[in-house]
Amino acid sequence: MAKKGNTLKDTSGPVRENKKSAAKASGVKSFVRNTIQFFTNERTHKVFGLFMMLLAFFLFFSFFSYFFNWKEDFDKVKDLSWFEYLTNKSVKADNAMGKLGALFSFIFFNNWFGVAAFIIPFYMFLLSVKIFLGISLLNLKKTFVYSTFLLVFISVSSSFFTSGDFSIISGGFGYELGSLMESALGNIGSLLLLTFILGAFMIGVMKVNFKLPEWKFNKRKEEIIQDASTPMMNRLRNMVTVDDKDEDDLEDDFDEPDDDFDENDEPFKETEDIDFGDTIVFEDEEPSIKQKSSKESAEPEFLIEEVAEDETMEVTDLSPSEEDLSSLDKERMNIVEVTSDEEDFDFDEYDPTLELSDYRYPELDLLENYTSNRSKADKGELMAELEANKNKIIETLKNYNIGISKIKAAVGPTVTLYEIVPEAGVRISKIKNLEDDIALSLAALGIRIIAPMPGKGTIGIEVPNQHPEIVAMRTILASDKFVNANMELPVALGKTISNEPFVADLAKMPHLLMAGATGQGKSVGLNAILVSLLYKKHPSQIKFVLVDPKKVELTLFTKIERHFLAKLPDDGDAIITDTKKVVYTLNSLCILMDQRYDLLKIAMVRNIKEYNAKFLQRKLNPKKGHHFMPYVVLVVDEFADLIMTAGKEVEMPIARLAQLARAIGIHLIIATQRPSVNIITGTIKANFPARIAFRVTSKIDSRTILDSGGADQLIGRGDMLFSTGSDLVRLQCPFVDTPEVDKITEFIGNQRAYPSAYELPEYIDENADTGDDDMDIGDRDAMFDDAAHIVVMHQQGSASLLQRKLKLGYNRAGRIIDQLEKAGVIGPFEGSKARKVLIKDSLSLEQFLNNQH
Repeated sequence: MAKKGNTLKDTSGPVRENKKSAAKASGVKSFVRNTIQFFTNERTHKVFGLFMMLLAFFLFFSFFSYFFNWKEDFDKVKDLSWFEYLTNKSVKADNAMGKLGALFSFIFFNNWFGVAAFIIPFYMFLLSVKIFLGISLLNLKKTFVYSTFLLVFISVSSSFFTSGDFSIISGGFGYELGSLMESALGNIGSLLLLTFILGAFMIGVMKVNFKLPEWKFNKRKEEIIQDASTPMMNRLRNMVTVDDKDEDDLEDDFDEPDDDFDENDEPFKETEDIDFGDTIVFEDEEPSIKQKSSKESAEPEFLIEEVAEDETMEVTDLSPSEEDLSSLDKERMNIVEVTSDEEDFDFDEYDPTLELSDYRYPELDLLENYTSNRSKADKGELMAELEANKNKIIETLKNYNIGISKIKAAVGPTVTLYEIVPEAGVRISKIKNLEDDIALSLAALGIRIIAPMPGKGTIGIEVPNQHPEIVAMRTILASDKFVNANMELPVALGKTISNEPFVADLAKMPHLLMAGATGQGKSVGLNAILVSLLYKKHPSQIKFVLVDPKKVELTLFTKIERHFLAKLPDDGDAIITDTKKVVYTLNSLCILMDQRYDLLKIAMVRNIKEYNAKFLQRKLNPKKGHHFMPYVVLVVDEFADLIMTAGKEVEMPIARLAQLARAIGIHLIIATQRPSVNIITGTIKANFPARIAFRVTSKIDSRTILDSGGADQLIGRGDMLFSTGSDLVRLQCPFVDTPEVDKITEFIGNQRAYPSAYELPEYIDENADTGDDDMDIGDRDAMFDDAAHIVVMHQQGSASLLQRKLKLGYNRAGRIIDQLEKAGVIGPFEGSKARKVLIKDSLSLEQFLNNQH
C-alpha cells in the first residue's frame, strides 16, 4: 500500500510542474502580445514622432551653436569622459543647448561627419512629420538614399578640399577616409574618383540625363539615319521630365482600432480639413482616425478609409521608352535587302520611326485641368453628408432587424462606397432586397448594392455624392500608371471608386463593346480611348479605321488622316460614313487579316509581337513580302445603325474579325446606344469579353450588355461599369471636351506626315450592281436562280422576302431584285404596291431560265 501511495505522490509533482509551465508560457505569450500591441499602437507612434521632431530641433540648434563655439567646448569634451563631463557641475558649456548639445555636436562634427551632420536632423524632421502629422514633405525613400550619399560624399570631399587637415568641416570619418584615398591615388586621382562617384550617382540613382545643346547635333539627316545610335538620338529629342510624388502617400496611415473605447467620448470632432479622394478615418480625437464602439454599445464602428492619391507627374512629353520603340509597328520604308527569311545579319535593328523621326508627341498643355466641383464644397458639409448617410443606412437596416458590426466609407470622384460587415446570422439576400428602401432613405439618384464584395468579407453600398468630381483627362495621362504603363495599347478609362487611375490594355481585351443610353458618355469615352493612344503611340505604331454613321462624332480626327488613319485605296474620306463603304472596309480588313496570317505562317510565329520582333532584328526578307505591321484599331461609333441598314453584311465580317484578328493586331471598339438583343447578338457578345456599360434605362439592357444588372443604377455623365468577363469595376470616365480633341488633332496635323493615309487592301464586290441595263448573264448574283424560284413561288417580288428566305443583307437583296426586274421575272417598282411577278408558275420559270443560260 505504501508503494502504491508513493507512486501516486511521485506523479503529482510533474502535474504541478506542467501547470506551472503552462502558466509561465501563457504569461510569456501575454507579455509578447502586449508588447506588440504597445509598439503597434497609434498613440505610441504619435509619441515617438513627437520625440523625434523635438530631437531633430535639439540637434539642429546644437550643431548650429557648436559651429560658432566649438573651440570653447572642444577641450572640455575631449579631456573628460562623457559621463564625467555631463555630471560635473563645475564644467560649463558655451553651446546654446548645454553640455548635452555640446557632446552630441562633438560626436557628430568632430568624430564623424563634420558639417555634413546637418543632414541628420533634416531627415529626422521629415520622418517625424510623417509619423506625427501623417504629412510627407518629400519622398522619404529617395531622400534617405540621397541623404546617406551626401553624408559620406560631403564628408570625404571636404577632407580633400581642406588639404587633408583634420577639422570640424570634414570630421573624423571624412578625414580618415580622405587621407586613405589621397595616399593611394594622389590629389589628381582623388579628384577624378570623387567626380566619377558623383556622376555615377547622378546618372544611376537620380537618373539625370546629360544632354548637349541642340546645335551639337546639326548633322545631315542622312548621316543621322546611318548612325548606329539613331534610336538613342530619337530618345534624346523626346525626353520625359518627371517629378515623382511621395510614394509613401499611397500607404494607409491608420492602425486597427483600440479596444478601450469610451462610450462617453465625442465620436466625431471636425478638427481638420478633408480633401476629396484623401483618406479620412474617424477615431476618438480626430476625424482622420478610426472610432470603434465598445462591445456593449449598439453603434457599429464607422471609418472612412484612406484611398490612394493620384501619383500625378508633370510630364512634358509622353514619348515611349527604347523598349517601347523596339515593338513599334509600321508597314513602311527603310527595307534592307536580305537573302533569306530567317537569318542573322550584321545590321542595326530596323527602326520604323525614321520616316517621321522628328514627330513630337502631344503635350499635356493641350488638355484642360478641370477644377473639381467637390473641392469647392465646404469640408464640414462633406463630413455631415458622410455621417448622415451612415446613420440612415444603419437606421434603415435596423428597421428590418439587421444589425451591423462595422461600417466604413471610401470617397470616390462620383460615388462613395460604404462597406458594411453584418452581424453573424444575417442573410446576404435580405440586405440585397432592401436596395430600393435604402435608396429611398438616402434620397439618392440610385444606389447599387454589391453583396458580397469580391475578395472581401463585406457588403458594398455605392451612394452617389452630392458634389461629384470631374475627372480631367490630363490628370489620368499624367499619372504614373499611364506614363509607366508596360502595355502594347494602353487606354485610360478613368478613376476607380477609390480614386485611383485605371489603365487597361486594349491588346489584351482584345475587343471592346461600349453601350449605353443617349447622352450618358459614350462619345466622350471613345474620345478618351483615342486620345490615350495618340498620347502614347507613334504614327508608325498604330492606325485607326473610323466608322461614323452619324457623320459628326469623329470628324475632328480627319486632321490626322496622313498620320494615324487607314482607308481604302482611292477613297476620298478617311472617316467612313456610307454604309456600302463600311461593308467594303470590313471585308478589306478581313483580307488584311488573311494576308497577315499568311506572313505569320511563313515566319513561323504565333502573333504580331513575335513577328515584329523578328522583323526588327532583320530576320525576315522584305523581298518575300515581309513588312513591319502596325496595330489596326477599328472604331464604330453607332453599331445599331449599321445593323439596321446592312444587317448580315456588317455582322458577319465583324464577327470574323472578332474571332480571329487578335493575334495579328486588329482590334475592334464598337459603341451603340441601342443595347437590344437584335443589335448586340450572341455572336457579338461571345467575341467581345471586354464591355463598358454607361447608364441604361432598364435592367434588361444592363443584362444585355454585361450579363448582369447594375448599369440601370448608374448616375450618368460618364459613370460606367467595366467588365472583363469575371471582374466588374465601377469607373468615372475621364472628361475630354471637343475643343481639347481639336487642339490635339491640330497639333499632330500641323507636323510633317506620310504622303497619304495608310492604305488597306483593295476589296472588289463580286455581287455589286454595275448599273448597266444590258447586264451580262455572267454578272448575275450567285443566288439569282434561287431568288427567282422564291419570287415565283410566293408571287411576291420584294427585297424583304429574299432577306428572310435566303438570309441576305438588304443591299444584296436589293441588287437581286434589280437583276430580276432586268431579266423580266418581275415588274418595275410601283411605290407602295408590291412588284408584279411576270412568270406565273415554276414550270414556266424553268423554261425561262434554260433559255437564259
